[in-house]
Amino acid sequence: MSTDLSHLIKAYDVRGTVPDELDPVVARAIGAAFAYAVVLPEAPTGDPGATTRPGAVVGHDMRDSGPDLVEAFAAGLTDAGVDVTRIGLCSTDGLYHASGVLGVPGAMFTASHNPARYNGIKLCRAGARPVGQDTGLAEVRHLAEGYLDGGTPAAAAVSGSITDRDTLADYAAFLRGLVDLSGIRPLKVVVDAGNGMGGHTVPAVLGTGAGLPALPLDVVPLYFELDGAFPNHEANPLDPKNIVDLRAAVVEHDADLGLAFDGDADRCFVVDEHGDPVSPSAITALVGLREVEKEKQRHGDVTPVVIHNLITSRAVPDFLTAAGARTVRTRVGHSFIKAQMAENDAVFGGEHSAHYYFRDFFFADTGMLAAMHVLAAVGSQPHPLSAVAEIYEPYVASGEINSTVADVVTARSRVVEAYVTQQGAGPVEVDELDGLTVSHWGSHPQWWFNLRASNTEPLLRLNVEAADQDIMEKVRDDVLSLVRCVDAGASTLTDEERA
Repeated sequence: MSTDLSHLIKAYDVRGTVPDELDPVVARAIGAAFAYAVVLPEAPTGDPGATTRPGAVVGHDMRDSGPDLVEAFAAGLTDAGVDVTRIGLCSTDGLYHASGVLGVPGAMFTASHNPARYNGIKLCRAGARPVGQDTGLAEVRHLAEGYLDGGTPAAAAVSGSITDRDTLADYAAFLRGLVDLSGIRPLKVVVDAGNGMGGHTVPAVLGTGAGLPALPLDVVPLYFELDGAFPNHEANPLDPKNIVDLRAAVVEHDADLGLAFDGDADRCFVVDEHGDPVSPSAITALVGLREVEKEKQRHGDVTPVVIHNLITSRAVPDFLTAAGARTVRTRVGHSFIKAQMAENDAVFGGEHSAHYYFRDFFFADTGMLAAMHVLAAVGSQPHPLSAVAEIYEPYVASGEINSTVADVVTARSRVVEAYVTQQGAGPVEVDELDGLTVSHWGSHPQWWFNLRASNTEPLLRLNVEAADQDIMEKVRDDVLSLVRCVDAGASTLTDEERA
């Protein structure tokens, strides 16, 4: 039977269990496929013996399976005549930095916050440009499947070399060059690394671990020990149960704020001095305004662009438009954000999932740089983070609510019937950029919701936002009653109220 890697190589990355789905044999085949699908076509010349040789950079997170998989992947690259720079332990944004600075494609071995038995690969083109289903990943999968079926290409006339390089200090210095924290007031910050790569990068960037000068920061570390088994909690800060320790520590230490990073430290979640979560939408507005102001100071009368996905709060475009920016609304997912970032030369992009993207960081996402912006915003004025964040959270959101349904299409159709079909030419606005978005924002009471189907599970994901708590709860409960096929009497909104 022919090899099928569809369970492993997905739309945006490679992700699977080790060793039954991803082992060194598979990693080597993917490395060779990456060479021929991405690295060699991008090289100045396709001749591996040329003076300027094709290259790639490879790193890995703290999972035990990482080094062996990297070794095999690198062998697939060198067999194809590609010179490999191994940077060892790094965060995903550390890999993006290396790809951007070195100007070569990259591969990051990580499964983010997935359990220890998982590993995966995030691939990028030179300059940290994304590799997704439509930008090379489908070809990587096709080639790798062929190689595993016995069609491994002949080795290049001249094999590539392997060089080990530590880029952590360069990464830390690069980020410090983008946000100057040296002059802020002293801050105490609790950082929960979740036993992930934040425990490697935070001491270098916010401390003196990379030989950089001390900053006016008192960092209280939680779970900085690198451990891919995640013995303390899952390294996914968007799940409330995973920031319980952080919230308590912020209060216990009388800290100014808390930061939580996911496993590969490309996402950052923020809590205020009371231990209360600050929504990623508020962070998107706060950081977006800082980037817009910086762009205006650089270039005067310009209209900077900021990207946000359709789940972020309406406050994001409200604040940024008022500041003279143009906002672009896009689908959920890093490949869509990154594509729009590059297409619009956007200065910044934010997602509800706490991914933050910066033009100054190769249009790629970096949780560390977003965290530095928050520290700068708090430390450059006298008010606590709660007072700052409150400004950017004028509306009430439900958060993402998942419903497991037997028939996604039928469940969605009940919502369409109630909110769209029966409304006729009513006041709601409807779009299907990503799932179903119904908006009553143009008139009172103000509310909107988005209902999206999962790509991998029988789930419908609901996000609701309104101008006040009561309306948000009514819309939330009404849509959920339709999705979950609760008795119609449980629906909290009448047809007239929906209109």
